[in-house]
Amino acid sequence: QVQLVESGGGLVQAGGSLRLSCVVSGPTFRSYVMGWFRQVPGKEREFVSGISWNAGSTRYADSVKGRFTISRDTAKNTVFLQMNSLKVEDTAVYYCAASMGDYVYGSSRNYMYWGPGTQVTVSS
Repeated sequence: QVQLVESGGGLVQAGGSLRLSCVVSGPTFRSYVMGWFRQVPGKEREFVSGISWNAGSTRYADSVKGRFTISRDTAKNTVFLQMNSLKVEDTAVYYCAASMGDYVYGSSRNYMYWGPGTQVTVSS
């Protein structure tokens, strides 16, 4: 069974940085497309970033381009999201997700495994 666990969330001032981590249990981590999503109360879960199984392809939401960087360490079964120049509007619960295949999907419907989420709060 595949399990995902996020960490690294917290409270940070605007302009600061956080690094989220997601550890994936299971023997086939290297075959998953990994994604980060975020959600605020009353809104749909939105795509933040994704990375292909071999890290050859990455994708970012327009709202985070140039500020966030996704990466993965296959040896550690871990995917990271480095978040710099954080804004108040980045405040959300951030979720890690895994999808089979080669394409970095931007829709949550294409991801079948999810972590419980980690809260990121950016204060002004």
